[in-house]
Amino acid sequence: MGCKINPSAPSVLCKFRPTIPELRTKTVFFSSSSSSSSSSFSHKLQKIRYSSTNLEVPSTEAKSYTVSFRTARDCRLGISRYPDFAYNAEGGKGTGSGAEVADNLADNELLVSFDLETLYIPPLTSSTTKFLGLPLPPFLNIDIVPLVFQGRINKESGKVDLEFKAKFFFSAGSFYKAPPLLVKTVLTSEESKGTIKSGRGKRLNEEGKCKLVGAATVDPVDDFLMNSFLGLPTECLAELNSVINISESS
Repeated sequence: MGCKINPSAPSVLCKFRPTIPELRTKTVFFSSSSSSSSSSFSHKLQKIRYSSTNLEVPSTEAKSYTVSFRTARDCRLGISRYPDFAYNAEGGKGTGSGAEVADNLADNELLVSFDLETLYIPPLTSSTTKFLGLPLPPFLNIDIVPLVFQGRINKESGKVDLEFKAKFFFSAGSFYKAPPLLVKTVLTSEESKGTIKSGRGKRLNEEGKCKLVGAATVDPVDDFLMNSFLGLPTECLAELNSVINISESS
């Protein structure tokens, strides 16, 4: 586009360049005896796929948590070598669940997964986005449809690493709709660095505020106009000021 706690289309492949090490995929199952209405823990099991090194299944005695996510003003989105878009993401929100990592309880590290049905990221429109100090043209619209939002939050250090995957739908009125761009990255409170785009986030503070950044590579789509206009393949960067609140489930 700071916080406590900026899906695969056949025509697009995105490779992310987070600064965390190369990760391997493991499957983790969460379970809880809590009667909370939290979407992840009120059901018998939730299956979470998350890329991690030495990821362990949380103990059945581990506490469960409710996690809320909100996006704020003064975010930025950049693509290719164009100047960044100034983006007001206020109003974005989502809820999810967290559980302590079995081998890391002393460090207060949680595995978290957000419910996609509750996750909303405001579109880029003339009312939310400016380019070179001017609002986007009224007919231009970029919708963001999240496909994955999950990862790790360290309550002690404030470090956040959240895998984020989304489709970006570009349209110009009713006369032009481009194939969706698939963006896949890790939104991190640390540094995210690509070849031409990079940014540094801020860890969660006591108020739950943080800045999450993520650089990603965007491959061409089956649309000559979009490929030419954006210079695909290229890189994009998101900087999201956010608020993440974590509370123990009852």
